[in-house]
Amino acid sequence: MRDAERRARLVDVLRADGRADVTGLSAALGVTASTIRRDLDRLAREGRVVRTYGGAALADGLPQRTRTDPRADAKRAIARAAAGLVEDGSTIVIGSGTTALAFAREIAGRRLTVITNALDVANVLLDREGIELIVLGGVVRPRMHSMLGHLAELATGELRADQLVMGIGAISVEQGLMNDSVPEILTDRALRRMARSAVVLADASKFEQVAPGYVFGLEEVDVLVTDDGTAPATIEAVRAAGVRVVVATAGRATQEARA
Repeated sequence: MRDAERRARLVDVLRADGRADVTGLSAALGVTASTIRRDLDRLAREGRVVRTYGGAALADGLPQRTRTDPRADAKRAIARAAAGLVEDGSTIVIGSGTTALAFAREIAGRRLTVITNALDVANVLLDREGIELIVLGGVVRPRMHSMLGHLAELATGELRADQLVMGIGAISVEQGLMNDSVPEILTDRALRRMARSAVVLADASKFEQVAPGYVFGLEEVDVLVTDDGTAPATIEAVRAAGVRVVVATAGRATQEARA
């Protein structure tokens, strides 16, 4: 059976059952568990399935935020570029959001210590060889699956990291980083205080937007990773603010602009 045919059959099994574990899929398709895991990882990167503990679920059968995203290609390109900024053996913090989730999938095979307040990020990295996973507790934000509040913020005071890698709801050169969830602001700031540097992931749609919650200014950002749909003038303005900019292009080499 060819790889593409096997993955198509795997999707058919998930379509029938909604979700399945690796052991069951291995028996159904007559291949090893390691082959199934590789197939699931590839299908997850393509946005066709979502990894769950010990298996996967069909993306269409999950809540809306896991379904097809029109910016998915840009976000995957951003995630790949950001993964190149992380050194093996380092400790990183990963925030919540779809681009941060794409980033988590890119570093799942690396040797890292990962701290996160995002349940879906934790799910992707759970039981991964080489990943030491630390999950912050707190009150779960519905649909976004991030853990917020006093408990999460207390935990951040006990931990330190080399890098914070975070998505953002909106970003403006003048107004900085913004979020549409006011309760998430204090937790995002606490995550930033944990880390020596901050890498912000933002596709073109996030620029020059306004959201009600101010998180922090560009002076707190060390690297911005975006896609080539972002206006050159905006990129130049971010560079002028002293931020290193990495421009990711889906399917082609990543370009970089340095302040």
